[in-house]
Amino acid sequence: MPKTENSQWYVEQVGKGEIHGHAIAENLVAGRTDFQSYAIVVSPLFGKMLVLDGDTQSAALDEHIYHEALVHPACVACGGRPERALVLGGGEGATLRELLRVPSITLATMVDIDGEVVDICRRHLPEWSAGAFESTRAELIIGDAREHIFASRGQLDVIIGDLTEPLEDSPSAQLHTPEMYAAIRSRLTATGVYALQASMSGPHNFQLHADMIARLRDSFESVLPYSVYVPAFDTEWGFALCSSVKPELFEDAVGSTALFEAIDLYAGRCGGLRFYDAESHRRMFNLPRYMREAYRARTG
Repeated sequence: MPKTENSQWYVEQVGKGEIHGHAIAENLVAGRTDFQSYAIVVSPLFGKMLVLDGDTQSAALDEHIYHEALVHPACVACGGRPERALVLGGGEGATLRELLRVPSITLATMVDIDGEVVDICRRHLPEWSAGAFESTRAELIIGDAREHIFASRGQLDVIIGDLTEPLEDSPSAQLHTPEMYAAIRSRLTATGVYALQASMSGPHNFQLHADMIARLRDSFESVLPYSVYVPAFDTEWGFALCSSVKPELFEDAVGSTALFEAIDLYAGRCGGLRFYDAESHRRMFNLPRYMREAYRARTG
């Protein structure tokens, strides 16, 4: 019997043969938009949680781990002082929030197709965006991320893909094609970086992650995967940095000894970071053997 008394339970199936359950003390809001179902619930352990199409997207307790891991390695890898950035997806506004921590950012644009979910997050999860939507350095566009990439112009230092994975039954599959990656690559500056979340990467659920890394390596000169444990997801979560910089130079830009000293200076300039620093960076890019072997198996 469940040990949490006086609570409902939210259960999500995260894979074949695996479910995660969260005790729920309160349901704040739930419904369906033209694109997806949504709910914001309150967990006694994780606090507020955003759930889309039955899947946990972020939780108050640890969303900073996911969002800092998604944003700041890319900003460091492009030289530490990016000026123009683009977020594809990112409904809660937390990815935008992290970009705006970087003092050198002059404009961060966020493009999300579901304006209703963005509005719901602004109303019920204002601490996620922390004023980012009101910043004079931010631009919010409600629209299709693919269309925006192909139609817009201008070079960017950082592009962040805060999008769902390329599952066959998901509309986001069209955001992970060679054509889309080529368009993203064309929007980056010579040292620009594309960073994206790249699905679960635990020893029992890394297959899609490894497939995504293989697809990215077909389209970008350099692809560096990394990983962090997110408690609300109850698994390691994969990410990737992608660039047109030659691999040996890009690896130095992400993993040199001098960089670790620079990261702590960068983190100090950003202010308010709770997860990301040089030691966290080092841990994320030192991957376990099963992941490294999976990447090699998919590249022959």
